Amino acid sequence: MGRVSAADEVLDVVDRDDRVTGRAPRGEVYARGLIHRCVFVQARDAGGRIFVHRRTASKLVFPSHYDMFVGGVLGAGEDYAGAALREAEEELGVSGLAAPVPLFKFLYEGPGGAWWSYVHEVRCEVPVDPQESEVDWHTFLPPEELDRRVAQGPWVWVPDGLEAYRRLREFRRVRQ
Repeated sequence: MGRVSAADEVLDVVDRDDRVTGRAPRGEVYARGLIHRCVFVQARDAGGRIFVHRRTASKLVFPSHYDMFVGGVLGAGEDYAGAALREAEEELGVSGLAAPVPLFKFLYEGPGGAWWSYVHEVRCEVPVDPQESEVDWHTFLPPEELDRRVAQGPWVWVPDGLEAYRRLREFRRVRQ
């Protein structure tokens, strides 16, 4: 039996209060602009540098854009915590990560659609071997360098990740 394509993966459809209202294939969810769920995981190495990557050109949403998070959509019936760990291990190409720490959730509404976005963080102290189907290029950047690249370019960032990054910076600023 062949692998299910990304567009055929079934997702929970949710309302503006993050309550499940139904299920639909991912392709239909995007085509109809239905709200669904997503996780963002900021991965840092032992030195505190942030994992940054360029998405592959084959991605369904925001192909070839840069991102400072690993993550993705939740499958039908999946919870945020399980999805955060699954996505982090898959995209980083590692196993045995500690459970990502949940930080905050927000409703992203912008280019690409709308989805509930749960932001997490995780420490990855083992060498990464990113998933080739997801990650075209990667590096770890010091936070100051990432801030500079976000502010000055020339990289084109995924808009939902950029929104999550701005909210994460504010979240950390307020908690200091």
